[in-house]
Formats: sequence, C-alpha cells, structure tokens
Amino acid sequence: MKILVDTSIWSLALRRSGTLSEEDQSLVSELNELISEVRVAIIGPIRQELLSGISKQEQFDALKEKLLAFDDISLIAEDYERAAEFYNTCRKSGIRGSQIDFLICAVAAGREMPIFTTDNDFLLYAKHLSISLHRS
Repeated sequence: MKILVDTSIWSLALRRSGTLSEEDQSLVSELNELISEVRVAIIGPIRQELLSGISKQEQFDALKEKLLAFDDISLIAEDYERAAEFYNTCRKSGIRGSQIDFLICAVAAGREMPIFTTDNDFLLYAKHLSISLHRS
C-alpha cells in the first residue's frame, strides 16, 4: 500500500541528521524504509511546499532532482471537490486548516492511502474525516 508523505516528514529527512531528536530520526528511518519499499506517494502541492523558500539555486536544483524519483499522483476535479467538502465539514466543527492540508486529506481518502505526517492538525481532521494516519 502506498503512503502519502506530508511535507513535515520530508522536511525532517532534509535536515542534517545531527540536529534530529531520536523520535525524528525514527521517522526519517521509517521514510527511508517506505522509499526502499517503493511505497511513497507525493502530490504536486507537497512538492511545491518543499521547493518553496530555498534561496540558493544549487540547493533548489539538488532537491528538485532528488524529488524527481517520486511521481506525483495526478489530481482530478473530484480531489478538489472532496477537499472543499472536507474543509466545510471541519469548519462546521470549528476546525480550521490549510487548503493544501484538505487536499492531502482528499487525495488520501479518495485513494485509501494513509497519511504520514507529524502535523498534529491531521489528528483533528481524522476525527471528522474518512482519513487514516500512518504510524511508524
């Protein structure tokens, strides 16, 4: 089964290993295992988040090249419609989130993929949406 890996996990993997806590190192190890098992999924908006804000062109190009190993899941109109429904559902319950978070939830729900993240907002979303979270 493929796992949709959120920006927060990728960001941990891109940091210097000496700056990671033991828990974070465990998450990076889990990501590496998923990569070796060819179980990692990504969407374009996550790729965009990862590449945004990199000021040095060499670093941007290097990361862009590394990410080419992972094909984007093609997004369809239903993904965006489901994301809007998820936003509305959570908003009615007083839960706010980013448009990209709800798109991640929509893609994962529509393809029955768990989401691998450290973002605690997804714990709130999971109480109201048909998503599952990957646990290492």
